[in-house]
Amino acid sequence: MALGHARLHQLAQTHQLKALMTIIRDQNTPRGDFVFYSDRVIRLLVEEGLNYLPVVNKEVITPMGVPFQGVAFEGRICGVSIMRAGESMEQGLRDVCTSVRIGKVLIQRDERTAQPKLYYSKLPKDIADRWVLLLDPMLATGGSAMKCIEVLLEAGVKEERILFINLICSPEGALAMLEQFPKLQIITAEIDEGMDEQKFILPGLGDFGDRYFGTED
Repeated sequence: MALGHARLHQLAQTHQLKALMTIIRDQNTPRGDFVFYSDRVIRLLVEEGLNYLPVVNKEVITPMGVPFQGVAFEGRICGVSIMRAGESMEQGLRDVCTSVRIGKVLIQRDERTAQPKLYYSKLPKDIADRWVLLLDPMLATGGSAMKCIEVLLEAGVKEERILFINLICSPEGALAMLEQFPKLQIITAEIDEGMDEQKFILPGLGDFGDRYFGTED
C-alpha cells in the first residue's frame, strides 16, 4: 500500500524485499529464520535511513594518485530504541554504523488513563547535537512512538533530525505521526491495510518482540 506522503519513505518493493517480508509474516516460520530474515530487512532500512542525512563535499586521493570528488556525512548520529521490540533493531544499526551510541526509552500504556506513559529513558548526553534514528519495528496507532518523540524534543533534539525507522506501519499510525510532527521523516519496509478493533496491524506479522526474542506463549 502506498500513501504518497512526501515524508513517508517506503523501501523499493523489490522481489528480494517481498520474499523477506513473506518469510517473516508467515506464522509457520521458525524463530531462527524469523530473526535472520528480520535482521536482513532491518539492515536495509538502516541503510535507507542514512540516505536522508545531510552530506558535504569531500575530496580524497585514490591509490592511483588521482583526486576523487565525493561526499562525507555531516553531523553525528545516534540510535534510540523503543523497548522492548525496538531493541531488536540495535544490532542492524551497529552493523552499519560502528561504535554508534544507542539510547533506550520504555513507554507503556497507563492502565488508568489508557494513554502512553514514560517509564524509563536513558539517552546520550549530547543527543541534542545529533541526528536520531528512532527504532521500533511496528507502527500501529503511533501512540508510543509519538510519546518517545516528545521525550526526544524535551531533550533538545530538533524534530527535523529525527528519522523513525520501522518494518511495518499502519496508514492511520503513519499519518497521525506525520500530522503531529510536520518535520519528521518515516522510513518503512511495508505499509499494511489497517488495524483491527484491538489495534493490531493487519495483515501484520503478530507480536514482533515475542517472535524475535522467543517469548511467545
